[in-house]
Amino acid sequence: MGNCCSDVGGRMAAVGGTAAITGNQSDAVDMYLKSRGIHGILSQIELSFSATNLRDRDVFSKSDPMLVVYIKERDGAVIEVFRTEVVLNSLNPTWIKKYTIAYHFEVVQTLLFHVFDVDTQFLNIEVKMLKLEEQQSLGEASCALSEIVTKPNRSLTLDLVRRVESVSSTHSQHHGKLTVHAEECFSSRTTAEMMLSCLDLESKDLFSNCDPFLVISKLVESGISIPVCKTEVLKNDHNPTWKPVFLNIQQVGSKDSPLVIECFNFNSNGKHDLIGKVQKSLADLEKIHSGREGENLFLPTLVGHDCENKILKSKLFVENFSETIQHTFLDYLAGGVELNFMVAIDFTASNGNPRLPDSLHYIDPSGRQNAYQKAIYEVGEVLQFYDTDKCFPAWGFGARPIDGPVSHCFNLNGSNNYCKVEGIRGIMMAYTSALFNVSLAGPTLFGHVVNKAALIASQSLADEAQKYFVLLIITDGVVTDLQETKDALVKASDLPLSILIVGVGGADFKEMEILDADKGERLESSTGRVASRDIVQFVPFRDVQG
Repeated sequence: MGNCCSDVGGRMAAVGGTAAITGNQSDAVDMYLKSRGIHGILSQIELSFSATNLRDRDVFSKSDPMLVVYIKERDGAVIEVFRTEVVLNSLNPTWIKKYTIAYHFEVVQTLLFHVFDVDTQFLNIEVKMLKLEEQQSLGEASCALSEIVTKPNRSLTLDLVRRVESVSSTHSQHHGKLTVHAEECFSSRTTAEMMLSCLDLESKDLFSNCDPFLVISKLVESGISIPVCKTEVLKNDHNPTWKPVFLNIQQVGSKDSPLVIECFNFNSNGKHDLIGKVQKSLADLEKIHSGREGENLFLPTLVGHDCENKILKSKLFVENFSETIQHTFLDYLAGGVELNFMVAIDFTASNGNPRLPDSLHYIDPSGRQNAYQKAIYEVGEVLQFYDTDKCFPAWGFGARPIDGPVSHCFNLNGSNNYCKVEGIRGIMMAYTSALFNVSLAGPTLFGHVVNKAALIASQSLADEAQKYFVLLIITDGVVTDLQETKDALVKASDLPLSILIVGVGGADFKEMEILDADKGERLESSTGRVASRDIVQFVPFRDVQG
């Protein structure tokens, strides 16, 4: 394998760890998975489709419907991703073919559905070869994937609309209903945990002992092995036992898919020596564990023009083997957990005069959104689907309301006792109105709004409500009450609350990153208490916009 397992900078620590090689996912689930050495298992959603009361477009029989699924990209582009089979002579079809899609919590995944009546002359042609412009439209509909998975039964019924063009106007006619049902693929939630060990490993270095580590790879159809997991390096150990490794079933294909487990001797130059390997599936490894007998490692050797396996005395053992089903974010939704969105907006004077075009708070008459409006829309657009009443607490801080002192937490809607607004549009309207009813001041204090959000979360916890709160703080500068904010965050770390801080403008936000404990050191309060978990994520908006 040569350098394919080499570490970063040639350091042993970079080889260690049982991290699965996958992508990113939502915070609550990711924290659970990381504690078990797994990073970023995406939920796979299987969509099934049925329709009722379709329009009959055939003269001597009923329509022959086929469903086509499209995805709408952020730039407005529409891409076809799936076609069902054709159901003959049916106005109430239930299609057999399913569409599988990776679910991304952090993205609004817009799906478009179009039902066609396939003409009789094309019924013997494969559906993927059909020209849609030659088929008759029975109706279309659209929704976000989030709208489906947040339904209690994960089923969403949509009105099918057929758009009719006329000289004077464009109007829609309803033609039946389409029901979309979502199921989370079971394989994406099943994880195998194993503790592996070896006995009598051979030393590859003449003047040193063995420094072994394992690399686990899956075999694909082309015969290529793709690494999915690796253990830590154990120094000077001919009989190593590594920390448990975790493999997601979806990640390796299936329980019967072949895996290659290779044992290497670590070299600081990155050219690690292959000690030996075995090829087994997860099912085989479970049997090795049950039988309590090891599997001999082998080395491929060239004998003439043929390659043979040299069986070694070294053995691989499976000390522990167990399977668990991970509870994903979608499981929490199905169990009744509701997300609640809150927002706090920075009205300090450093944002600039809102009436001037160079201000971060400038309301452009052309309708072009400023940085604050963009951040509200992009985050709120994602979270609104998970908040059933869509009534969001909204606050401002760092401003002086009319005839009052500077406030570091005031209701954005101008009310003295009610902080909620309706929907993302309500936040936008309250924000615009506030700009004309307050004077920008300072300093930049976060403690008040964090404590306000924490109070709402603690009251919900006391009421045993199944709610989780997400507070969005949008700011242009460095927090002034750093220690007070730390104290508030440490106290709130025990509550069902996460805080997303978005930095707008061109300021240097390095100090803000202190509040984000991504580098491993949790926040500590002035009394020495350490946060029970990291509840803050800081992002400069210029880095993540779009």
